[in-house]
Amino acid sequence: DAEFFYIQDKKKPLKEYLSQLAHIVYHNKLGSQAERATRVKQITSIIVKTLNQSKLHDAALLASDLSKADLSTNMVGEFPELQGVMGRYYAFNENISEEVAFAIEDHYKPRFSGDSLPRSTVGDIVALADKIETLIGLFSIGEKPTGDKDPFGLRRQAIGIIRILIDKNIDLNLNNMISESIRATQLSESKDLHPFIYDRLANFFKEQGYAALDIEAVLAIESGQINEIPKRLNAIKEFLLLPESKDLASANKRVGNILKKAALKTTLKIDRSLLKDEAEINLHKTLDAVDAEARKQYQEKDYAGSLKLLCKLKSPIDQFFNDVMVNAEDESLKMNRLALLEKLHAAMNLVADLSQLSS
Repeated sequence: DAEFFYIQDKKKPLKEYLSQLAHIVYHNKLGSQAERATRVKQITSIIVKTLNQSKLHDAALLASDLSKADLSTNMVGEFPELQGVMGRYYAFNENISEEVAFAIEDHYKPRFSGDSLPRSTVGDIVALADKIETLIGLFSIGEKPTGDKDPFGLRRQAIGIIRILIDKNIDLNLNNMISESIRATQLSESKDLHPFIYDRLANFFKEQGYAALDIEAVLAIESGQINEIPKRLNAIKEFLLLPESKDLASANKRVGNILKKAALKTTLKIDRSLLKDEAEINLHKTLDAVDAEARKQYQEKDYAGSLKLLCKLKSPIDQFFNDVMVNAEDESLKMNRLALLEKLHAAMNLVADLSQLSS
C-alpha cells in the first residue's frame, strides 16, 4: 500500500496538493488548513523582515507555502505520522533545494522533549512561524491548556519556540513578534498568552538549574529577547557574588515601594536647580555617570559589566536615605526627589528587577 501511495503521490508536484487543503478542517473556529497555511506564511514574512534575512525571503516563503502540502497526499492520509517527512521526500523528488526540503520536515521540530531542532535558518523561521500561529490561533478561541490537559500540545509548542530562539541564539523579540502576528492575521488577542509563555520560560530555566529568584528577577523585565535570558541569568549569578549586591537589591525594593505609593501618572523630569541637599546632589551626579556607562554596557550586551557598575551607587544611595526626606512638605522638592528615585529605579532595573533578589 505504502509503495503504491508513494508512486501515486509523486505523479503531481507538491504545489498541486495545496488546493485540497481548503477541504481539510484545521479547527471549526479557525477554518481550514489552507487558511491556517496563509496565516503561517504571513508570520513567516514578518520574521524574515524582522531578522533582516532578505536573502532567505524566497526560500522561507516557498518552504512555508509547501509545509502543509503533504497533508493532502495519499501517503500522509494513510500514515499521518509521516507529515513533514513525506513533504521532504516529495520536494527532493522535484529537485526543490535541500534548504526548502528540510524546512518542510523540520518546521514541526522539536516534536517532543529532547528532539532535534531545524537544520537551517529557513527551517527555524518556518518552525517559529508555525508555532506562533498555533499559539495565537488557539488562545484566540480560548483553547488554552488547563491543569494536566493540553490536547493541542501548546506547552510543547511554546517550549519549541523557546528552544529554537535560545539554542540558535536568534535575536527576535517574541513579545513584538506575537503582537505583529496578531495584527497581520487578524486573530483575537488573548490576555492569557503572555503569562502562559512566561510560565513556560520559568519552568524551562528551572529545569536548566537556575535559581528561582534569579529567574523571577530576569523574567520580571519581560523584555521579549528570549535569546538574551541565559546571559542575563549568568550576569545575576555574578552580581550576587559582589558584597554590595544584597544592599543594592534591598535599596531597589525600597525605591520601588516609594514610587508605587506615590502612584505617579507620568515620568517626572529632574530639575537640577531644586537639588538642595548634599546627599541628593551627590546621588544625582553619581547616577548620571553610572547610568550612562551602565546603559552603554547594556546595549553592548555586557550584562555582568552593567550590573557591576551599580556598585558605585551604594554609598550615595545610603547617604540619600540617611539624610534626605523624600516626602518633603514643599511639593516641588518632593516631586523632584521622586523624579530622582524614578531615574535610579530605571537605571537599576535594566538587566533584571533587582528587588526580586531582596530577601
